[in-house]
Amino acid sequence: MEVLDRAEWQARAAAHAARVDTFVRPHLTRREGRVKHPVHDFLFTYYSQRPAQLRRWHPGHGTGLVGADELSDLKGYGVLPGGTAGDVVTVTAEHVRSQRPLLESLHTLLTATEGRPANFGCFGMHEWAMVYRLEEDETRHADWPLRLGPAGTDAVVESHKVACSHFDAYRFFTGPARPLNTLRPTSADRPAFEQPACLHAGMDLYKHAFRLTPMISSDVVADCFELARDIRELDMRAAPYDLQDLGFDPVRVETPEGKQEYVAAQRAFAERGAPLRRRLVEECERLLAVAGVSAGPGQGQGRDRGRDQGSDSVRSTAPSRP
Repeated sequence: MEVLDRAEWQARAAAHAARVDTFVRPHLTRREGRVKHPVHDFLFTYYSQRPAQLRRWHPGHGTGLVGADELSDLKGYGVLPGGTAGDVVTVTAEHVRSQRPLLESLHTLLTATEGRPANFGCFGMHEWAMVYRLEEDETRHADWPLRLGPAGTDAVVESHKVACSHFDAYRFFTGPARPLNTLRPTSADRPAFEQPACLHAGMDLYKHAFRLTPMISSDVVADCFELARDIRELDMRAAPYDLQDLGFDPVRVETPEGKQEYVAAQRAFAERGAPLRRRLVEECERLLAVAGVSAGPGQGQGRDRGRDQGSDSVRSTAPSRP
């Protein structure tokens, strides 16, 4: 186990908080003023991770922190007697073992997505399908007008092949738009559909990362958050809304030039997301080994390797602050 003294881990925690505060503080200011932002608020309103949780730094399982009393009562942590050096706080093997179902399901999804060919032919039509045949005051972001108006927006949807592979996007399609999608993803069969070029699959790397908290380093969570934030900008620039007053020039996916721009950005995000997805796969496999499971490439379940892996010498503490 790597052990960090108090000065070292506090410096890392402060650096992490400063890094994410670039995004957290503007959101909190808007929230206090009841000002909505359709692009930058998304990661805080759609996903369940709260700003305070994003700011809190975790070292991940396998790293101990000297004198981290403020973490010792968080869910997943325990105290390892540290002798003259003081107590060492760390994420317990017991907690990792309790997360085996999550680790296996994420490993299955991430490896399936990683192994599937990328599809660069969707052109962001999922956002258009979410407003298909709606009046402007009925859309999810009704404060912002549709660039082409309702009729023009509907015409774009009807003139394109809609092939959304991501359930959490597809489920927000309007009723008339659902039959237009060539795929029928559900919440139960994500590994059969998700593919690495999908913008929402890229944003979801942030969700997968924070669900692994505190078992993985918060540095990985922050990397995934920054990727998701950048992807969201493209997602909404290519959407049917006119967001130029917010400083976002549209990617006009209804035109050949706009399609080329969208695909180029989509490719760049897929390339940027690939090592993060691979890192999460490797973290799942590392943690599953602690849980006594061997997860080979592409496998979500493995054989038991005994219950003696991972230290049981950690004294668990009550998870009073989940």
